[in-house]
Amino acid sequence: MRGRTFDGGSRLSIAIASFAITSFPTACLAASDTALLPRNLSPWGMFQSADIVVKAVMIGLAIASLVTWTVWLAKTIEIRRKSALARQRIGLLARDTRLAEVEQASREASDAVAQIIQSAAREAALSGGVFDDGFKERIALRLERVEAAMSRQIARGTGVLATIGATAPFVGLFGTVWGIMNSFIGISEAHTTSLAVVAPGIAEALLATALGLVAAIPAVVIYNHLTRAIAAYRALLGDASAMVMLQVSREGDRNPFRLARAAE
Repeated sequence: MRGRTFDGGSRLSIAIASFAITSFPTACLAASDTALLPRNLSPWGMFQSADIVVKAVMIGLAIASLVTWTVWLAKTIEIRRKSALARQRIGLLARDTRLAEVEQASREASDAVAQIIQSAAREAALSGGVFDDGFKERIALRLERVEAAMSRQIARGTGVLATIGATAPFVGLFGTVWGIMNSFIGISEAHTTSLAVVAPGIAEALLATALGLVAAIPAVVIYNHLTRAIAAYRALLGDASAMVMLQVSREGDRNPFRLARAAE
């Protein structure tokens, strides 16, 4: 009698389980997938469980982002410092003062406007104080060369921002493709389309894409900002050159040999 009761209970349990599986297959598979999913799906956890290629992509993008912010900090400090010096020199040139005095004050300096003034005084010394049209052309040529050299110097290091902004999304896309490819390989090897097999690779792929955007977007914004700041600095150098040419013209009309004596 007891054995018959036990057999009947077993049959009843099996019947209930079969009914639940056939009636709620999605719920049962979701519970199974949830149990099989990795517990740590944080960015650091996904990085640790990622493929070596995806890890290399993520590390490269993190380094690119670090380079972007380093260049931004360094160039911002440099541009502000040099712009302040340029405005100070231009303020001296704008006053009713002689170019010889300005050249004497900037003789030991190495900023861009000081080099513009020193270059004009050097050409005056080499020309022997002879003021003519050829002298003006030589002064203008010297000032253009100084401006070009200072412009190249202030723009040094900004090209890497353009490179990062242009290539980082594609590097992140490469990590995405590689992660999705690994997901399909996992599906093929496991012979199942279970979420536990697909989800980790897809998550790693999306993380690589996100890091690519995190590296690229600030690089583009910072590059455009620095480009505008450098253009403003070049405008200051152009103003300084124009003021030096005006001062040279006035000095030459009054005393052709003053600049030559100032440069000696």
